[in-house]
Formats: sequence, structure tokens, C-alpha cells
Amino acid sequence: MPSTPAPSPSTGAPRPPLPKAELHLHIEGTLEPELAFALAERNGVKLPYATQDELRRAYSFADLQSFLNLYYALMAVLCTEDDFADLADAYLARAEAQGVRHAEIFFDPQAHTARGVPIGTVIRGLARALDGAQETYGISTRLIMCFLRDESADSALETFEAARPYLDRITAVGLDSAEVGHPPSKFKEVYALAREAGLKCVAHAGEEGPPAYVWEALDVLGVDRIDHGVRSMEDERLVARLAADQVPLTLCPLSNVRLRVIDDLAAHPLPAMLDAGLLVTVNSDDPAYFGGYADDNFTAVRDALGLGEETLRTLARNSFRAAFLDEATRAKYLAEVDAH
Repeated sequence: MPSTPAPSPSTGAPRPPLPKAELHLHIEGTLEPELAFALAERNGVKLPYATQDELRRAYSFADLQSFLNLYYALMAVLCTEDDFADLADAYLARAEAQGVRHAEIFFDPQAHTARGVPIGTVIRGLARALDGAQETYGISTRLIMCFLRDESADSALETFEAARPYLDRITAVGLDSAEVGHPPSKFKEVYALAREAGLKCVAHAGEEGPPAYVWEALDVLGVDRIDHGVRSMEDERLVARLAADQVPLTLCPLSNVRLRVIDDLAAHPLPAMLDAGLLVTVNSDDPAYFGGYADDNFTAVRDALGLGEETLRTLARNSFRAAFLDEATRAKYLAEVDAH
């Protein structure tokens, strides 16, 4: 779903996308079929698909788990530092074209260490691309290490300890993968360690899981942001809490439709969440699988929900307000939104 820039009122030429921060982006979810096949050939990995088109046709999901099955299977092509660097660089090039000025990027170390890829290989490879992102693409970056919630709490603790030598490269910890049956409270201990180490904390909650998971993420894990959180709207007390505390929620509209969290984008609760005073942002989640990158999601909600330019500008502002930025950099990016 390519983004369609609005014409500039002064020249009629396509106007560049709104400047924005992307705060909910799984780097493994940016693995496009072209790169998957190239890395498979480089590393001697046989994919269960004969062609890129056949692989693309597999990107049809009944729910979160059906997506995760393919998502983890394709990670087999990611083996070396070069692979992770190439993956991140390909994302950054697309993000620049989508107006992304700041990206906070999730990665799933357990999905790689379980395959025998050392955590240092993953982090060093990603860091190689991110270190040059500002100069090459004009994008500032942060790295967020996620724990797989369908793995054990002990596995998360082991992962955190393995990552200690690299914590200077990591801004925050997160929690992702299959949500139902894996409440945030399961990971209370590792989040306490992360906070002690000075890291920020985020967690997926209220995507397929109930509003109670959002409460746990806030009160047990002490998160700074909620990833997804669409089901928060089922709990009036929770909505009031999120609004009062201005807890950011990183929504992923195209993802919600592709994973059947929401049947139709026109029924997405985004407008109601804005009306309730929630600090919501729009992001792409796993864009190679879900049909669009950051600005594609902006365009999709604009068209499906009839959002006006000022509402889109509010969403862009919110993304920088919710980002893990120093105040001077935040002010610079907000000024770019206002000047657009």
C-alpha cells in the first residue's frame, strides 16, 4: 500500500511526508521477500517458498499466531553481523522516504540465540547500520531489546544478563510475541533489573490480550509506553488513567487489520482514542508483512477514517512527544512538524 503524498498547495508538486517518529517497529518484521531470498542464497538457507511472489502470497494471516509462525521461520536467513546490518539499513532507507526522522527499533534476541546466533552478533550488526543512520538518512535511532513473552521468565532473565555488555547500545526493554496467556506480570523480575540498569521500559499489551494486561504493564512492570493498547477502550477507568498520565500508546493500524484484531480499518478506535485525550501514535509494526511502512499507515488512517490534516499533524507531534529523546532534539523535531 504505497503512500500517496498530498500535493503542495503552492506548487502542486507532491509534498514530502509529515516528519514523524516511528516507535513500534520490529526490525525482523521489515524483512522483505527480496532481501529474504538474497540472504538465503548468501547463507545457504533453503526457504520453503520457490519464489518471492509465492512468499508474498503467504502473508495472509488469520491471527497473531499465524503471523508469528511465518515471522520466526523466515528469521533463519539472519545469521551474521552483515545480515543484521543489511536488514536495518534496508529499513532505514524506506523509513527516510516515509518521513521518519527518529526510529526506536525493537529486536528479538531470543529468536536468534535459539538458532545459535550470539546476541553480540545481533546487536553489533544492527548497531553498524544505526551508527550511520543520522548521517546517511537523517534519522536518529534507539534500540529496544524485547523479550518473547511465550518464552519463560528465566529465559528473559538469561537474555538480559547476556546483553549486559551491550547495554550502552540499548535504550529500553520491551515485551512482544504471543500475548494471550502470557500476562506482563510474568516478567516483573527482569523489568525491575532493566529499571535498575537505567533503561526505559515498554510492553505490548491490549492487542489480543485484555485491558487487565495494560494495567499490569503499568503497575507491575512500570512501563513508560504501551505498545498497541487498542483494547484499553473496553475499560473506562483505564482510559481515564491513560489520559490523566498521558501514557503513550503506539498504535499500528494496518497490523491490527492484517491480524484480525480489528475487522475493518474504518472501525478503528483511533478517533475515539484521540477524543478521549489519549496520547496515541501511528506506527507500522511489521511492515514487510502488514502492507505498509510508517507513512503508509498515516495515509491509510487518513483515508479510512477521514482524518484531517491537523489530526495527522497531532499524530506526528505525539510521536515525538512519546519518543525517548532529550528535550532539545524533541523541540527540533516538533518544529519540523509545525513547519511542514
